[in-house]
Amino acid sequence: MALEPEIANLVNDFIATGRPSSRRQTFEERRAGYVASTALAGDIEKRVNIKDVIIENIPLRIVTPLNKDKMLPTIIYYHGGCFVSGGFSTHDNQLRQLSFLSGCRVIAVQYRLAPEHAYPAAHDDAENAANIIWRHSELLGVDRNYITFIGDSAGGHLALISALRVRNTGQWLPRQLILIYPMLDATASSNSYKINGSDYVLTSDTLLSGFEAYFPNTDFTHPEASPLFRNDFAGLPPVHIITAEYDPLRDEGENLFSRMIDQGVTCTAQRYLGVIHGFFQLGGISQTARNLMRDICTRICSVDKL
Repeated sequence: MALEPEIANLVNDFIATGRPSSRRQTFEERRAGYVASTALAGDIEKRVNIKDVIIENIPLRIVTPLNKDKMLPTIIYYHGGCFVSGGFSTHDNQLRQLSFLSGCRVIAVQYRLAPEHAYPAAHDDAENAANIIWRHSELLGVDRNYITFIGDSAGGHLALISALRVRNTGQWLPRQLILIYPMLDATASSNSYKINGSDYVLTSDTLLSGFEAYFPNTDFTHPEASPLFRNDFAGLPPVHIITAEYDPLRDEGENLFSRMIDQGVTCTAQRYLGVIHGFFQLGGISQTARNLMRDICTRICSVDKL
């Protein structure tokens, strides 16, 4: 399928400027560019309340639909940014829309970023945040029976690792995981890295330089660097994996689906056509991004009624 028209314009502009590589940017420039890209996120959802807190040294942003102060089903959200960028500001509108459209409380996690903080800093922050939210559920208005982990890109990686770590403690599990084009294979071994790695704005350079910055002293085959290849997925809650047609990460997301099915996990996957890595944050120009937002919220609401 052809690219969506507005996304095609982004891709054509990227190619016309010589396919600039993230490796030639400083991390400060990458972070600023990510914030600037939020201009493509669409109209800001205002029918929510937002509160920032720090609990046990972990910064959290709590987003709640207006006039909903009771215990609510909750999304714990891990932002993307290739482990080196991203945060509350880059995902503001997505957090707002997730909360309003799903009726859930959304608690976003600000984990430490590379290169200032290498592995396992982000992994530890992500796991600790989930357990903090679990322990303080009454204070935060979180219904423990209806917690969903969601993450995009690097955040999808962290959502998966957090679920595995939490499962290993035997204390609790989220109700489900939703992984939006997760980063799963630091070795970049899939074919989609070859066919989608150069032209589609968020390139193999963007993704791999993030892995390199975060895992400078870790073998890329380590199970927490490349969780795609793990054989211990059994016991996870239901998982839904979202991939994008023109994404270097497309194949590894779909391979994760196959591996989870083989290991007995209830897993579903959907490939969104005509879009690139990062399209979830392009709701201002992409109908597919808007469709994905509604698809996710519908899925959360349907599971919460089981």
